[in-house]
Amino acid sequence: MKNKSKNWFANGNAFITLPVILISALVFIPMISALFTSFQSGTPTAMTFNGLGNYQRMLTDSTFKKAFGNTFLYLLIQVPIMLFLALIVSNILNDKKLKFKGLFRTALFLPCITSLVSYSLIMKSLFSANGLVNNFLTQINVIDTPIQWLTDPFWAKVLIIFAITWRWTGYNMIFFISGMQNIEPSIYEAAEIDGASKWDQFFKITIPNLRPIILFTTITSTIGTLQLFDEVQNITGGGPANATTTLSQYIYNLSYKFTPNFGYAAAVSFVIVIAIVILSIIQTKIGGKEN
Repeated sequence: MKNKSKNWFANGNAFITLPVILISALVFIPMISALFTSFQSGTPTAMTFNGLGNYQRMLTDSTFKKAFGNTFLYLLIQVPIMLFLALIVSNILNDKKLKFKGLFRTALFLPCITSLVSYSLIMKSLFSANGLVNNFLTQINVIDTPIQWLTDPFWAKVLIIFAITWRWTGYNMIFFISGMQNIEPSIYEAAEIDGASKWDQFFKITIPNLRPIILFTTITSTIGTLQLFDEVQNITGGGPANATTTLSQYIYNLSYKFTPNFGYAAAVSFVIVIAIVILSIIQTKIGGKEN
């Protein structure tokens, strides 16, 4: 028995025991509990089995459909724009001849470590009817009347997309710069000798070599966007008329703002889980098995 115990410790099993227990207790068990909850209905103190009732309700729930459509609209528009901007900025800041690279990188990375609530309130102030953005656009004669960024359904969505792009572009930039610095410089030197332009090098050397990182950032950005909550909650509150509401915010409203309905909220949360799994599989297949 003593030898078996020593072998068990020698294999490093003791080091992973505590993490496994904590992950199981804090992640897997709550997930299983939430899955069972999604098949129940009623008040938090009197839950009853409801079968697929909560999932069937989604088919006729106009607010859910609105939140679902908004979430995927942000995903389809914001994530590609953000990743493309991060790639372009990373390529520029990876230039060895560029001065003050550290300053520029820090400036672009700072938004993602800024408090979510603070930056959301700043965005709300800047884009208010009498805010700095409208005043500037009016002074340079781009617009005649202030844009209603917070109360117009279209412009409210534009504001949310702009806000999350501003915040997370620098975060993805760090991954791309790290990947670019691991590309062998001799490849670029050979391309220059062959007469390849900077754009040819970017699209035919840089991007192909960054495929694993592009795949990683695409998946993490997809997960983050599907869970989008803070910006919408603090900037527009989901309005006007649920025009910017996301699935995560709807889950919050179902649990704490409206009459508590944890069963339906849990069912909506598993829609996010299923969407993340499906999209991650699709992105991995498109990205290539070698990644």
